[in-house]
Amino acid sequence: MSPRLDLALQSGLELSQPLSVLGPTSDCDLSALPRETQVVQPFKPFHDHFAGQGFAAVPEAHDPCQDAIVILPRAKALARSMVHQACQRARGQIVIDGVKTDGVDSLLKDIRKRVDVEGPIAKAHGKIFWFQSAPEAFADWAAPDNQTVDGFRTAPGVFSADGIDPASALLLGELPEKLGARIADLGAGWGYLAAGVLKAANPRALHLVEADQIALTCARVNLAKTCAQFHWADAVTWNAPEPLDTVIMNPPFHTSRAADPELGQGFIKSAARNLTRSGNLWMVANRHLPYEVTLAENFVQVQEVSGDNRFKVFHASRPRR
Repeated sequence: MSPRLDLALQSGLELSQPLSVLGPTSDCDLSALPRETQVVQPFKPFHDHFAGQGFAAVPEAHDPCQDAIVILPRAKALARSMVHQACQRARGQIVIDGVKTDGVDSLLKDIRKRVDVEGPIAKAHGKIFWFQSAPEAFADWAAPDNQTVDGFRTAPGVFSADGIDPASALLLGELPEKLGARIADLGAGWGYLAAGVLKAANPRALHLVEADQIALTCARVNLAKTCAQFHWADAVTWNAPEPLDTVIMNPPFHTSRAADPELGQGFIKSAARNLTRSGNLWMVANRHLPYEVTLAENFVQVQEVSGDNRFKVFHASRPRR
Protein backbone atom coordinates (compact mmCIF):
# COMPACT_ATOMS: atom_id res chain seq x y z
CA MET A 1 0.00 0.00 0.00
CA SER A 2 1.03 3.65 -0.38
CA PRO A 3 3.33 4.49 2.55
CA ARG A 4 1.30 7.63 3.26
CA LEU A 5 -2.05 5.84 3.16
CA ASP A 6 -0.69 3.03 5.32
CA LEU A 7 0.53 5.54 7.90
CA ALA A 8 -2.79 7.40 7.82
CA LEU A 9 -4.71 4.19 8.51
CA GLN A 10 -2.39 3.45 11.41
CA SER A 11 -3.01 6.99 12.69
CA GLY A 12 -6.78 6.65 12.89
CA LEU A 13 -8.15 7.11 9.38
CA GLU A 14 -11.02 4.68 8.79
CA LEU A 15 -12.29 3.85 5.29
CA SER A 16 -15.62 2.25 4.48
CA GLN A 17 -17.07 0.53 1.45
CA PRO A 18 -18.20 1.31 -1.11
CA LEU A 19 -14.79 2.91 -1.54
CA SER A 20 -13.67 4.65 -4.75
CA VAL A 21 -10.06 5.50 -5.65
CA LEU A 22 -9.72 8.24 -8.26
CA GLY A 23 -6.71 8.51 -10.56
CA PRO A 24 -4.18 5.94 -9.30
CA THR A 25 -1.29 5.17 -11.64
CA SER A 26 0.42 1.82 -12.04
CA ASP A 27 3.03 3.03 -9.51
CA CYS A 28 0.36 3.10 -6.79
CA ASP A 29 0.22 0.01 -4.62
CA LEU A 30 -3.43 -0.68 -3.75
CA SER A 31 -2.87 -4.33 -2.90
CA ALA A 32 -4.00 -3.95 0.73
CA LEU A 33 -7.42 -2.59 -0.28
CA PRO A 34 -10.37 -4.97 -0.75
CA ARG A 35 -10.84 -6.07 -4.36
CA GLU A 36 -14.39 -4.71 -4.41
CA THR A 37 -12.83 -1.23 -4.19
CA GLN A 38 -13.67 0.78 -7.27
CA VAL A 39 -10.73 2.24 -9.23
CA VAL A 40 -11.58 5.18 -11.51
CA GLN A 41 -8.90 5.56 -14.17
CA PRO A 42 -9.59 6.93 -17.69
CA PHE A 43 -6.07 6.13 -18.96
CA LYS A 44 -6.34 2.71 -20.61
CA PRO A 45 -2.97 1.16 -19.59
CA PHE A 46 -3.49 2.14 -15.94
CA HIS A 47 -7.13 1.04 -16.07
CA ASP A 48 -6.10 -2.37 -17.39
CA HIS A 49 -3.35 -2.64 -14.75
CA PHE A 50 -5.86 -2.43 -11.89
CA ALA A 51 -8.49 -4.49 -13.68
CA GLY A 52 -5.86 -7.20 -14.01
CA GLN A 53 -5.37 -7.11 -10.23
CA GLY A 54 -9.06 -7.81 -9.71
CA PHE A 55 -10.27 -4.32 -8.79
CA ALA A 56 -13.56 -2.94 -10.09
CA ALA A 57 -11.85 -0.65 -12.62
CA VAL A 58 -13.91 1.87 -14.60
CA PRO A 59 -12.91 4.82 -16.83
CA GLU A 60 -15.44 7.13 -15.13
CA ALA A 61 -17.97 6.95 -12.32
CA HIS A 62 -20.94 8.96 -11.13
CA ASP A 63 -22.55 6.52 -8.69
CA PRO A 64 -22.56 7.28 -4.95
CA CYS A 65 -19.89 5.86 -2.66
CA GLN A 66 -19.14 6.08 1.03
CA ASP A 67 -15.51 7.21 0.98
CA ALA A 68 -13.17 8.35 -1.80
CA ILE A 69 -9.41 8.58 -2.21
CA VAL A 70 -8.04 11.10 -4.71
CA ILE A 71 -4.54 10.40 -6.03
CA LEU A 72 -3.36 13.87 -6.92
CA PRO A 73 -2.51 14.49 -10.60
CA ARG A 74 -0.01 17.06 -11.78
CA ALA A 75 -2.50 19.38 -13.51
CA LYS A 76 -4.05 21.83 -11.05
CA ALA A 77 -7.36 22.19 -12.89
CA LEU A 78 -7.74 18.42 -13.10
CA ALA A 79 -6.89 18.02 -9.41
CA ARG A 80 -9.60 20.49 -8.43
CA SER A 81 -12.18 18.84 -10.67
CA MET A 82 -11.34 15.45 -9.13
CA VAL A 83 -11.89 16.86 -5.63
CA HIS A 84 -15.26 18.19 -6.81
CA GLN A 85 -16.16 14.80 -8.33
CA ALA A 86 -15.21 12.99 -5.13
CA CYS A 87 -17.35 15.33 -3.00
CA GLN A 88 -20.30 14.92 -5.33
CA ARG A 89 -20.17 11.13 -5.00
CA ALA A 90 -18.93 10.39 -1.49
CA ARG A 91 -21.04 10.61 1.68
CA GLY A 92 -18.14 10.17 4.08
CA GLN A 93 -14.41 10.89 3.97
CA ILE A 94 -12.43 12.43 1.11
CA VAL A 95 -8.74 11.45 1.27
CA ILE A 96 -6.16 13.40 -0.74
CA ASP A 97 -2.79 11.74 -1.37
CA GLY A 98 -0.09 13.45 -3.42
CA VAL A 99 3.56 14.35 -3.78
CA LYS A 100 4.99 17.82 -3.33
CA THR A 101 6.00 18.15 -6.98
CA ASP A 102 2.35 17.67 -7.96
CA GLY A 103 1.23 20.58 -5.80
CA VAL A 104 -0.15 18.82 -2.72
CA ASP A 105 0.95 21.66 -0.40
CA SER A 106 -0.85 24.27 -2.48
CA LEU A 107 -4.00 22.14 -2.69
CA LEU A 108 -3.94 21.54 1.07
CA LYS A 109 -3.73 25.29 1.66
CA ASP A 110 -6.70 25.93 -0.64
CA ILE A 111 -8.84 23.17 0.87
CA ARG A 112 -8.14 24.36 4.42
CA LYS A 113 -9.81 27.66 3.52
CA ARG A 114 -13.04 25.76 2.81
CA VAL A 115 -13.31 22.80 5.21
CA ASP A 116 -11.73 21.38 8.36
CA VAL A 117 -8.85 19.06 7.48
CA GLU A 118 -7.54 16.08 9.43
CA GLY A 119 -3.90 15.05 9.25
CA PRO A 120 -1.95 16.04 7.31
CA ILE A 121 0.74 13.39 7.37
CA ALA A 122 4.02 13.94 5.53
CA LYS A 123 5.99 10.99 4.18
CA ALA A 124 7.92 9.94 1.06
CA HIS A 125 8.13 13.47 -0.40
CA GLY A 126 4.39 13.98 -0.17
CA LYS A 127 1.40 14.46 2.10
CA ILE A 128 -1.92 12.82 2.80
CA PHE A 129 -4.91 14.48 4.48
CA TRP A 130 -8.65 13.95 4.67
CA PHE A 131 -11.90 15.78 5.36
CA GLN A 132 -15.63 15.20 5.50
CA SER A 133 -17.28 15.39 2.09
CA ALA A 134 -18.77 18.85 1.50
CA PRO A 135 -20.17 19.15 -2.05
CA GLU A 136 -21.27 22.75 -1.64
CA ALA A 137 -17.79 23.84 -0.52
CA PHE A 138 -16.21 22.84 -3.84
CA ALA A 139 -18.99 23.62 -6.31
CA ASP A 140 -16.78 26.16 -8.10
CA TRP A 141 -14.09 23.48 -8.68
CA ALA A 142 -16.23 21.56 -11.16
CA ALA A 143 -14.77 21.01 -14.62
CA PRO A 144 -16.28 23.48 -17.10
CA ASP A 145 -19.07 22.10 -19.24
CA ASN A 146 -17.83 23.87 -22.35
CA GLN A 147 -14.04 24.29 -22.29
CA THR A 148 -12.91 25.07 -25.84
CA VAL A 149 -9.77 25.91 -27.82
CA ASP A 150 -10.27 27.50 -31.24
CA GLY A 151 -13.73 25.96 -31.37
CA PHE A 152 -12.59 22.49 -30.25
CA ARG A 153 -13.90 20.88 -27.06
CA THR A 154 -11.17 20.12 -24.51
CA ALA A 155 -11.13 19.27 -20.80
CA PRO A 156 -8.90 19.83 -17.74
CA GLY A 157 -5.83 17.62 -17.70
CA VAL A 158 -5.89 16.45 -21.32
CA PHE A 159 -2.91 17.13 -23.58
CA SER A 160 -2.94 20.70 -25.02
CA ALA A 161 -6.13 21.51 -23.14
CA ASP A 162 -5.46 25.26 -23.27
CA GLY A 163 -4.13 25.72 -26.81
CA ILE A 164 -3.24 24.09 -30.10
CA ASP A 165 -0.05 22.07 -29.68
CA PRO A 166 2.63 23.66 -31.90
CA ALA A 167 4.12 20.28 -32.84
CA SER A 168 0.74 19.03 -34.06
CA ALA A 169 0.22 22.26 -35.99
CA LEU A 170 3.62 21.79 -37.64
CA LEU A 171 2.78 18.22 -38.65
CA LEU A 172 -0.63 19.17 -40.02
CA GLY A 173 0.99 21.77 -42.25
CA GLU A 174 3.28 19.13 -43.78
CA LEU A 175 0.68 16.47 -44.57
CA PRO A 176 0.00 15.86 -48.27
CA GLU A 177 -3.54 16.12 -49.64
CA LYS A 178 -3.66 12.44 -50.60
CA LEU A 179 -3.30 10.15 -47.60
CA GLY A 180 -5.25 7.13 -48.78
CA ALA A 181 -8.62 5.65 -47.89
CA ARG A 182 -7.75 4.18 -44.49
CA ILE A 183 -6.05 6.44 -41.97
CA ALA A 184 -5.31 6.24 -38.26
CA ASP A 185 -4.23 8.89 -35.78
CA LEU A 186 -2.34 7.18 -32.96
CA GLY A 187 -2.58 9.12 -29.72
CA ALA A 188 -5.30 11.26 -31.26
CA GLY A 189 -6.08 13.36 -28.18
CA TRP A 190 -9.15 15.55 -28.60
CA GLY A 191 -8.95 15.26 -32.39
CA TYR A 192 -7.02 18.26 -33.71
CA LEU A 193 -4.98 16.34 -36.29
CA ALA A 194 -7.90 14.14 -37.31
CA ALA A 195 -10.11 17.18 -37.85
CA GLY A 196 -7.44 18.70 -40.08
CA VAL A 197 -7.17 15.50 -42.11
CA LEU A 198 -10.93 15.43 -42.65
CA LYS A 199 -10.82 18.98 -44.00
CA ALA A 200 -8.06 18.19 -46.48
CA ALA A 201 -8.89 14.63 -47.49
CA ASN A 202 -11.86 12.33 -47.92
CA PRO A 203 -10.88 9.03 -46.30
CA ARG A 204 -13.16 6.04 -46.24
CA ALA A 205 -12.15 5.32 -42.65
CA LEU A 206 -10.40 7.48 -40.07
CA HIS A 207 -9.48 5.77 -36.79
CA LEU A 208 -8.76 7.84 -33.69
CA VAL A 209 -6.81 5.77 -31.16
CA GLU A 210 -6.48 7.38 -27.74
CA ALA A 211 -5.69 5.97 -24.28
CA ASP A 212 -7.24 8.86 -22.35
CA GLN A 213 -11.00 8.44 -22.38
CA ILE A 214 -11.54 12.06 -21.31
CA ALA A 215 -9.68 13.27 -24.42
CA LEU A 216 -11.48 10.73 -26.58
CA THR A 217 -14.85 11.95 -25.30
CA CYS A 218 -13.86 15.45 -26.45
CA ALA A 219 -12.86 14.03 -29.84
CA ARG A 220 -16.28 12.43 -30.23
CA VAL A 221 -17.81 15.90 -29.86
CA ASN A 222 -15.28 17.57 -32.15
CA LEU A 223 -15.67 15.01 -34.94
CA ALA A 224 -19.36 14.21 -34.58
CA LYS A 225 -21.20 13.28 -37.79
CA THR A 226 -18.00 12.34 -39.64
CA CYS A 227 -16.53 9.03 -40.80
CA ALA A 228 -14.30 8.95 -37.71
CA GLN A 229 -14.14 5.78 -35.62
CA PHE A 230 -13.07 6.07 -32.00
CA HIS A 231 -10.96 3.54 -30.10
CA TRP A 232 -10.24 3.76 -26.37
CA ALA A 233 -7.01 1.80 -26.52
CA ASP A 234 -3.27 1.79 -25.93
CA ALA A 235 -1.84 2.77 -29.31
CA VAL A 236 1.23 0.59 -28.68
CA THR A 237 -0.85 -2.61 -28.67
CA TRP A 238 -3.82 -1.54 -30.83
CA ASN A 239 -4.61 -3.61 -33.93
CA ALA A 240 -6.41 -1.92 -36.81
CA PRO A 241 -9.52 -3.69 -38.13
CA GLU A 242 -7.91 -3.62 -41.60
CA PRO A 243 -4.48 -2.65 -42.96
CA LEU A 244 -3.97 1.11 -43.07
CA ASP A 245 -2.74 3.32 -45.88
CA THR A 246 -1.46 6.09 -43.58
CA VAL A 247 -0.73 6.64 -39.91
CA ILE A 248 -0.31 10.13 -38.50
CA MET A 249 0.85 10.79 -34.96
CA ASN A 250 2.33 13.12 -32.41
CA PRO A 251 3.22 10.43 -29.88
CA PRO A 252 3.52 11.18 -26.16
CA PHE A 253 6.92 10.65 -24.62
CA HIS A 254 6.04 10.25 -20.96
CA THR A 255 3.32 8.93 -18.66
CA SER A 256 4.93 10.59 -15.65
CA ARG A 257 7.45 13.42 -15.26
CA ALA A 258 10.38 11.46 -16.68
CA ALA A 259 10.80 11.27 -20.46
CA ASP A 260 10.40 7.75 -21.83
CA PRO A 261 11.48 7.46 -25.49
CA GLU A 262 10.38 3.81 -25.50
CA LEU A 263 6.77 4.99 -25.51
CA GLY A 264 7.16 6.82 -28.82
CA GLN A 265 9.23 3.94 -30.17
CA GLY A 266 6.31 1.65 -29.37
CA PHE A 267 4.03 3.94 -31.38
CA ILE A 268 6.39 3.65 -34.37
CA LYS A 269 6.36 -0.15 -34.17
CA SER A 270 2.58 -0.15 -33.91
CA ALA A 271 2.31 2.04 -36.99
CA ALA A 272 4.56 -0.28 -39.00
CA ARG A 273 2.57 -3.32 -37.87
CA ASN A 274 -0.78 -1.82 -38.88
CA LEU A 275 0.20 -0.34 -42.26
CA THR A 276 -0.01 -1.97 -45.67
CA ARG A 277 3.28 -2.94 -47.33
CA SER A 278 3.27 0.37 -49.19
CA GLY A 279 1.87 2.38 -46.28
CA ASN A 280 3.09 5.72 -44.96
CA LEU A 281 3.80 7.15 -41.53
CA TRP A 282 3.79 10.88 -40.83
CA MET A 283 4.94 11.85 -37.36
CA VAL A 284 6.24 14.79 -35.37
CA ALA A 285 8.47 14.60 -32.32
CA ASN A 286 10.51 16.77 -30.00
CA ARG A 287 13.93 17.42 -31.50
CA HIS A 288 15.87 15.67 -28.70
CA LEU A 289 14.00 12.36 -28.82
CA PRO A 290 15.96 9.45 -30.37
CA TYR A 291 13.49 7.99 -32.89
CA GLU A 292 15.68 7.74 -35.99
CA VAL A 293 17.04 4.27 -35.27
CA THR A 294 13.59 2.83 -34.53
CA LEU A 295 12.21 4.39 -37.71
CA ALA A 296 15.03 2.89 -39.80
CA GLU A 297 14.51 -0.53 -38.20
CA ASN A 298 10.81 -0.52 -39.05
CA PHE A 299 10.63 1.31 -42.41
CA VAL A 300 12.56 1.02 -45.66
CA GLN A 301 12.48 4.74 -46.37
CA VAL A 302 12.76 7.46 -43.72
CA GLN A 303 13.12 11.18 -44.28
CA GLU A 304 13.05 14.23 -42.02
CA VAL A 305 10.89 16.54 -44.12
CA SER A 306 10.61 19.55 -41.84
CA GLY A 307 11.40 20.90 -38.43
CA ASP A 308 12.88 23.64 -36.29
CA ASN A 309 14.95 23.85 -33.13
CA ARG A 310 12.11 22.28 -31.11
CA PHE A 311 10.46 19.69 -33.38
CA LYS A 312 11.13 17.39 -36.31
CA VAL A 313 8.66 15.93 -38.82
CA PHE A 314 9.31 12.51 -40.33
CA HIS A 315 7.85 10.74 -43.35
CA ALA A 316 8.48 7.00 -43.31
CA SER A 317 7.20 4.52 -45.88
CA ARG A 318 7.20 0.82 -46.75
CA PRO A 319 7.16 -0.84 -43.33
CA ARG A 320 9.53 -3.75 -42.83
CA ARG A 321 8.00 -7.10 -42.02
